[in-house]
Amino acid sequence: MSNKFQAVVIGGGPGGYVCAIRLAQLGIKTACIESRGSLGGTCLNVGCIPSKSLLNLSEEFHKVKNLSSKGIEVGEVKLNLDKMMRNKEKAVTVLTKGVEFLLKKNKVTYYKGVGSFKSKNEISIKDANNNEIVIFSEKTIIATGSVPAALPGISFDEKTIVSSTGALKLDKVPKKMVVVGGGYIGLEMGSVWSRLGSDVHVIEFLDHITPGMDKEISNEFMKILKKQGIKFHMQHRVDKIIKKNSSAIISTTDTDGNKKDFDCEVVLVSIGRKPNTQGLNLEKIGVNLDNKNRVQTDKNFKTNLDNIFAIGDVISGPMLAHKAEDEGIAVAENIAGQSGHVNYDTIPGVIYTTPEVASIGKTEEQLNEMNIKYKVGKFSFMANSRAKAIDDTQGFVKILAEEKNDKVLGAHLIGPHAGELIAEIGVAMEFGASSEDIARTCHAHPTFSEAIKEAALSVDKRAIHS
Repeated sequence: MSNKFQAVVIGGGPGGYVCAIRLAQLGIKTACIESRGSLGGTCLNVGCIPSKSLLNLSEEFHKVKNLSSKGIEVGEVKLNLDKMMRNKEKAVTVLTKGVEFLLKKNKVTYYKGVGSFKSKNEISIKDANNNEIVIFSEKTIIATGSVPAALPGISFDEKTIVSSTGALKLDKVPKKMVVVGGGYIGLEMGSVWSRLGSDVHVIEFLDHITPGMDKEISNEFMKILKKQGIKFHMQHRVDKIIKKNSSAIISTTDTDGNKKDFDCEVVLVSIGRKPNTQGLNLEKIGVNLDNKNRVQTDKNFKTNLDNIFAIGDVISGPMLAHKAEDEGIAVAENIAGQSGHVNYDTIPGVIYTTPEVASIGKTEEQLNEMNIKYKVGKFSFMANSRAKAIDDTQGFVKILAEEKNDKVLGAHLIGPHAGELIAEIGVAMEFGASSEDIARTCHAHPTFSEAIKEAALSVDKRAIHS
């Protein structure tokens, strides 16, 4: 029967569509269900891709405005936000259509609609007109991703009180924007609107930004963002947000009990994301969730029901598109009888501001908590020839290696192209490399990657250029 499948993936985001393609490559009759109307999930539609487009375009705008200091005279520079947004949407459309082509190429049946369980082998799909079809699946993979978390009692209108989704679609540059939360997403979007002319304020409950990141990198990052004009209000708790006409007032209390109100045109609430598990009827079929509404799985991504699996943001671990992709491939290979796995110690994280920030493996704080003795190697981009040549010298590379055997345990970068440079460390860690291995690998000159080599040399206190 045409509506019977060996595997069905609910969710067409980075984890889901990659999983579906890999299943099909392995000879498994596969279907993929996506409710959004276009594939790619949050990442391609309202996350990674459109935000990176705006980050790039806003940085280009900022650079052009400051070219005269580098000997390039230009006329008056104007912002056409409408055209910038259309350019962003073009990138999204091209990529989402590309994913649809990949499913077709790999003979994955694609259903547009909302998927939910009628039983552990029956899946209901309702389209935009509420028409329902039921398909049958031997094995089902839940890959429904996550949604922005809201503050208690505060809802998004995506005009004045916005999530990351609304922050990508503003029709004018707000005179003042308040970002609630000093994490990856809030700082990226704050950077975009700051460069385009908004007065951006960040309110953070903790005493530092980017929780979980290496503290030294986090502190340096905040210093640089302050120089760029972003204002930070640390250790402030948001008590309430009140909409007033086309503006908002954010009431806060600091750790000393002092109260302060912030008024702005737009408030971006960016306090994290939560798993998108509602509406799947998981309770009906008996799939276990944890206390954060994440699907509970074993090391092979299997739930408590032997034919239902889950990957990506709906299970524990970092909510990152590339983590979901790797899990999608791993679970597909496991279903096919192979040995798929994900090495969670080598999943990089990147913040795409200017400069970029990237991290992989353990931080110094984590190693100290684990009582692991380690060595540190650091190298500043101030001493990197390529960075000097193009006047992009902010930041440094830090490599952490085990004290006795020199094995690389983690690396943390802030600086130009950090998101690309981190891949070298990822490969090194996958192969169990030492800092000596990286130090003795010839790097092209002049390149930013030489900062990686110098940091590796610095682990043994023998950096050449510092």
